[in-house]
Amino acid sequence: MNWYLAAIKKYAVFSGRARRSEYWYFVLFNFIGFIVLLNITQLINNDGSFALMSLFTIGLFLPGLAVAVRRLHDIGKSGWFLLVWFIPFGGIWLIVSLATEGVKGSNEYGADPKDLNADASANSSTILDDNI
Repeated sequence: MNWYLAAIKKYAVFSGRARRSEYWYFVLFNFIGFIVLLNITQLINNDGSFALMSLFTIGLFLPGLAVAVRRLHDIGKSGWFLLVWFIPFGGIWLIVSLATEGVKGSNEYGADPKDLNADASANSSTILDDNI
């Protein structure tokens, strides 16, 4: 759930990198939420239920797009590679790409999100700068 909330907190942040777990937990919880809402709307069975599903889908479109772009940045690709989805069989390449391990170390899109030493050194330099 922490990965899902991390993606929601970065609602429209298209810069940086996202780990596989951040992306796939976001997809998983959205899928579960969609299924739960779908069952609720079938139980309610009124015109307002369509509005509820629409709000859910529209509300999570932008963070879903942002986390997918950050995930592509992690493997060293531009966010524009999401458009491959519209090419026949491009979706297969995209899913495989989103599931592959990211580039180790920094790349043109930022520091490695798995590299704890980079975060620790960045935080320590910030702390030292604040104390000086």
